[in-house]
Amino acid sequence: MQKLFITFISILITGFSFAQVKKDTLKTEEIVVEKPYTPTISDAFKIKINPSLESVTNFSKEKVNYSIFSIPVASTFTPTKGKAQNIARAPKEQIYQNYITAGFGTFKSPLLEAFIHTGDTRYNDYGFFVKHESSEGGVEDSPLNDNFANTRVDLFYKQFDREFNWQVNAGVQRKLYNYYGLPESTVFDTSFIDNLDEKQVYKTIYAGGKVDVEDGIFKGATAEVINFSDNYDSNEIRLLAKPTIEFPISSEIITSEFMVDIVTGKFQQEYNSISNLKHSFVNLGASPNFEVLRENLTINLGAKIYYSNDLERKINKFFAYPNVSASFKIVDDIFILLAGVNGDLIQNTYNSFANENPYISPTLNILQTDKQYNAFVGAKGKLASNIGFNFNVSHSNEKNKPLFIQNQTKTDGTITTTESYQAGNSFHVIYDAIKTLNFFGEITIEASKEFNFSTTVNYANYTTTNELEAWNLSPITATISGDFQKNKWFAGAKLFYRGETKDYVIPYTMPFENGSIVKNDSYLDLNLSGGYNFTDRLTAFAKINNALGKKYYQFNNYQVQSLQALAGITYKFDL
Repeated sequence: MQKLFITFISILITGFSFAQVKKDTLKTEEIVVEKPYTPTISDAFKIKINPSLESVTNFSKEKVNYSIFSIPVASTFTPTKGKAQNIARAPKEQIYQNYITAGFGTFKSPLLEAFIHTGDTRYNDYGFFVKHESSEGGVEDSPLNDNFANTRVDLFYKQFDREFNWQVNAGVQRKLYNYYGLPESTVFDTSFIDNLDEKQVYKTIYAGGKVDVEDGIFKGATAEVINFSDNYDSNEIRLLAKPTIEFPISSEIITSEFMVDIVTGKFQQEYNSISNLKHSFVNLGASPNFEVLRENLTINLGAKIYYSNDLERKINKFFAYPNVSASFKIVDDIFILLAGVNGDLIQNTYNSFANENPYISPTLNILQTDKQYNAFVGAKGKLASNIGFNFNVSHSNEKNKPLFIQNQTKTDGTITTTESYQAGNSFHVIYDAIKTLNFFGEITIEASKEFNFSTTVNYANYTTTNELEAWNLSPITATISGDFQKNKWFAGAKLFYRGETKDYVIPYTMPFENGSIVKNDSYLDLNLSGGYNFTDRLTAFAKINNALGKKYYQFNNYQVQSLQALAGITYKFDL
């Protein structure tokens, strides 16, 4: 063994020695390239012979039917139930169903308003609404009282059933005004002023109700009885009922509203005599309407038909008016064309005239207005995602359109009048056939979540038949308004513009022809509002009306109050 080990070691040492002594025999040579190879296009060639197929065999595709062999496999895997991830949300604003508002302002102007109701939301609801606002007046250089008060109380009860819902309402309202608009051109004696009772009080009592039916042809009805009176023993009663039916024809629906309108009233005397004035009308009407709905087109085909009986004048008439309109979406809700023509029989009342002009005398001649047609065309849509527009132009023709015009004075400032409204400080109503060309435009801008802006312009060109002017109708009105709300603060502003109006004034003892046209200048009225929400329940607010302090005239001789400010709080709650 030792000999083998020694022999193995000797062989390794000898091999290692030979490896160290052997030298590399590879010699280096120098290669000189005379010219590099550069291929040219002539070195390539193209095969000009196309191969030909001697035989082509078409194989038809075989139909393959697939099937599976289902074998149930027992599984012990149980998936883990997923859990919804909670998302952090802002606290939801609490909405309360009742509120009370109280405030006080300049010219000793208290404000109280409340809406309170309760009941089971599934079966019934009942409550009341009350509002009182007043002002001690403050018109400069007015020798008479110019205070104002408005008090209203409404009660209601609603019942919700499975097949129909019904509601009953009742309420009273009292409005206090004064005939304080004496002519500035007349000098009134102190005794005349002291003996004049300028107060006028309008009182309204009403009761009514409505019913809504879910299924069937009869869809519901509304009914109301209104009693309207004043401080001069004038009285007017109106009954108005409107049932509605609806029935399908193929895929479309025909809706028809019927109407029963009965008005009767009496004034104690005429303006120039002691004879009383009466008015009584019975109107029966129907308004069928057929609506056609297509992808981008909506068409309403309808008409209004009336039978009217003027009981005092013993005149019976039938009236028929178109009620047709169409809208076409050219680009979804971005641009929509509108067009149509309609008309109506308008039942004028003492109540409606007093709401429009509280300084009318209780000596009115009540007639109906025959609005023969009103044709219009326009467009609405969006100029951008946050900018909307609405424009239209219309032309109408109305017979017996009412116009307010000043009553002739019955005093020279010293002669005592029998009634307080006979001193050139009241208005009566005259009627004329008038055609009106009207342009209307509106733009709304939602600048952000906090701020929005809107503006409207309305221009009317009146063409009268008998009267020299469209008395006390302004040819142009415009508004600019904006609202801002951020966090708990809110604010708003509205600027109202009314163009020049005209009236006709007849001096004392002068004939009608010797009257003169007077102008009421155009005016701007800026109203501001704002407030702070302390909590969801409690809000403080403030309002400023006629912020520019303009001493403009709403009607001839009736100057409005200057800047008016009011502040208050609103508290919301649930019962």
